[in-house]
Amino acid sequence: MTEAIEVYRATENNVKIIGRTHYYNDVRWLALSGSGVEFTFYGRKAQITLKGDAVALTGNNLARIAICVNGVRVIDEQLDRPLATYTVFESDTEQEITVTVIKLSEAAMSTAGIVSITVDAAEGIKPAPASVHKIEFIGDSITCGYGVDDEDGTHSFSTATEDVTKAYAYLTARRLQADYSMVSYSGYGIITGYTENDQKLTTHLLPDYYEKVGKSEGRFDNKLLPQQLSWDFSRFVPDLIVINLGTNDDSYTKDDAVRQAEYAREYAGFLKTVRRCNPHAKILCTLGIMGDRLYPYVEQAVSCYSAETGDNTISTMKFEVQEAADGYASDLHPSPVTHHKAADKLAAHIQKLMKWE
Repeated sequence: MTEAIEVYRATENNVKIIGRTHYYNDVRWLALSGSGVEFTFYGRKAQITLKGDAVALTGNNLARIAICVNGVRVIDEQLDRPLATYTVFESDTEQEITVTVIKLSEAAMSTAGIVSITVDAAEGIKPAPASVHKIEFIGDSITCGYGVDDEDGTHSFSTATEDVTKAYAYLTARRLQADYSMVSYSGYGIITGYTENDQKLTTHLLPDYYEKVGKSEGRFDNKLLPQQLSWDFSRFVPDLIVINLGTNDDSYTKDDAVRQAEYAREYAGFLKTVRRCNPHAKILCTLGIMGDRLYPYVEQAVSCYSAETGDNTISTMKFEVQEAADGYASDLHPSPVTHHKAADKLAAHIQKLMKWE
């Protein structure tokens, strides 16, 4: 049997792009949670070479990557070296194969690049088919799947226990058979990041980075910071945008009416940004999984925005607050059980809202 081994780059001609990525120096760079690529081929073997950034050599909060073959995870690794090649599929007979590469950990800590895809397949590789529906999720640690692989609520953050595919947003997209893009950062909010000293943490504001490819300590090819790169919103045009921001703001606003009003005001301002970047998408504003104290101010923000702009394609939905009986992940974050419950509610709500079958 003759081999038909070819090497491919992760270009849009060869792979379906998942989420926000950046192609630089012939490498497809991933920063944000859930970003990646997907391709299909009919053949006998597939290898993927990944590239780490400078963070890979530090041993601290390394990028965690999953590679799935026909929906089954075959590689789950943290990138701890400059280059790593994985044989993800090998068979004596030709088979129809779909390979998915997903960054499980979040942007802020580290990035990873897809250098090459090598296959033994006479017809080569092609992008996986696009889904009918598209959803963008904007959120914080809950959306990232913070600590979901750690069942001890007293443990602190690690990219090793972060898995976006076990979080409510990814699960919702899968249930609705929708393509997705995630823009999520642990500890980030609308007017402040998570704080324990009653002072605003203004370095952790999601609106500051929404129009960027990402925000990270890691650099693409050890040269480009994702936050220096503007995102081209024509590359992923969602039908629906789900926003879940306020859990971290609540650490600052607490029961202070003035601070809560500021959150509502700035939230309405962020909605203007989201709308400018996505003129045709419906927007659904959610809150509640780790506490719902600010939810009335989410409603207020949407009401004020709609009254001012006449834009009535924005709505709200309150999640149920997580229950101790369902367990906790690191730092009292949602457990897998809680994420599944949240996905049940959100997917059902979206089906009605969007009239999706």
